[in-house]
Parts: sequence; C-alpha cells; structure tokens
Amino acid sequence: MDEQFVTRARLADDLSVLGVGAGDLVMVHAAMSRVGRLLNGPDALIGALRDVLGPAGTLMAYADWDTRHDALLDEDGRVPAAWRQHVPAFDPLSSRATRDNGVLPEFLRTTPGAVRSGNPGASMVALGARASWLTEGHALDYGYGPASPLGKLVAAGGKVLMVGCPLDTMTLLHHAEHLARIPGKRIKRVEVPFATPDGVVWRMVEEFDTSDPVVDGLADDYFAEIVRRFLATGAGRQGPVGEAPSVLVEAAPIVAFAVDWLETRFG
Repeated sequence: MDEQFVTRARLADDLSVLGVGAGDLVMVHAAMSRVGRLLNGPDALIGALRDVLGPAGTLMAYADWDTRHDALLDEDGRVPAAWRQHVPAFDPLSSRATRDNGVLPEFLRTTPGAVRSGNPGASMVALGARASWLTEGHALDYGYGPASPLGKLVAAGGKVLMVGCPLDTMTLLHHAEHLARIPGKRIKRVEVPFATPDGVVWRMVEEFDTSDPVVDGLADDYFAEIVRRFLATGAGRQGPVGEAPSVLVEAAPIVAFAVDWLETRFG
C-alpha cells in the first residue's frame, strides 16, 4: 500500500519535540485538515496529547456554543417573542461546541471524562487532572476575566498550542483584551436561554465584544500580529505536529505582551 498515515505515536513524538511535557496544562487549537491523513481522525491528536501530558496533565479547548441565534437578536440583544420557543437552551452537558473552531473541540467535549464550563459563549472544555478546577465557577458575565478558565490557564503556568491554525484564532488573547486598561471597549449583550432543572431560564449575558476587535482602530486579524511580534522576540516554539506547522507559547508571557501592546497603543 502507498497510503501514508500520520500515527498517534508520531504526533506524540512531534508534540514532545515542540515542548509539550508531562503534567502540562495545554489549551489546544487545531486545523485538523492540515495535520495529515490520520488513523482515527481527531481522536489521534487528542490521544497523542494525553499520552504526552500523562495523568497529571490537562488538555483544554475553546468550545463556545453552536446555537447561531445571534442573527435573531434585536438592537438590545434580545430574542423576539416569536422566536423564543425555537432557540434551544444552553446545556453544558449536551449543547454542541461551535463548528467555527473546527472539529476538535466537539471531539474533546464528547471524550469520556471531559467537563465543560457553564458560560455559553466563552465555554471551555477540559480533560485531565485539573479539568474540573479549570471549568468550575465560570461567570456568565465577562467570561474571559481573571477567574475564567483562561485566567486560570495563565495563573497555573499553562501553554497554548496552535496546530496548523491561523494565529489570529488564539482565543487566549480575549483574556488580554479583558485585562487591558484601554478606553472605548465594545460591550455586547446577548439574551441566552439556559436549561435548568426547573425549565428554561432566559438571561442577558454581558461581555466585551469578542466577535470584532475590542476597540476601533484594530485590524480584524490583529491577534495574528501580536502573536507574530511575540514569536519574533524569540519566545515560544515552532515546529511540525504531523504535517501541520505549529506554535507553542507560554500563556502568561503572551498575555502580558498583548496587554502591553494594547495599552501602548490605546491606553
């Protein structure tokens, strides 16, 4: 046979060379189509990460929520009465991860043992030793702040792994947007239905707007510029994971770099 597959073992070797180690806390983004022809698909990458991280390690991914009801919202962020019965309620246990982030978050969410945080738009899914700690107590308003899973990732000395995906998709930098002391941040309010034991409860959720740059004067893909400038300082590691060019950075330094970058320009 001429077919060549990228194996779980090869992915584990590549991850180790890149700098992922036993006991690490790693947030992963992945463009699975770039990793190569995989035996067992995205589960091969999840398995390789678990092999390298070991029982003391933890894996996390940005799940968000695949509701797609934003197009229904009125100017106040509310769902019109005629549509309310049709919008599925958010349930951390069953609501799908958004497809906008690729297939890996949903694969991770449905892996036995994975847990998910309770904020719908800022929802994170985690698997491993510190998964419950990462995802518990996720505030419904301003869900990218210091007490969020992203804030905990930084506080715990975690890492961010970008496997073949555009640098402007690094979700951690929304945490930097939250922290940066700059005026004029856009705020978004969205009405969300939540599944509860007593039925569906509607609630307004308030957040700095993560669908566009947080202030005027920023390019749509400005996260990529921040990551490129950070890597240009010699920080982080770059190399292949399977066939995908990949980047590994420490969470705390890149957030500090991004906050300084924003405050220097807009503070």
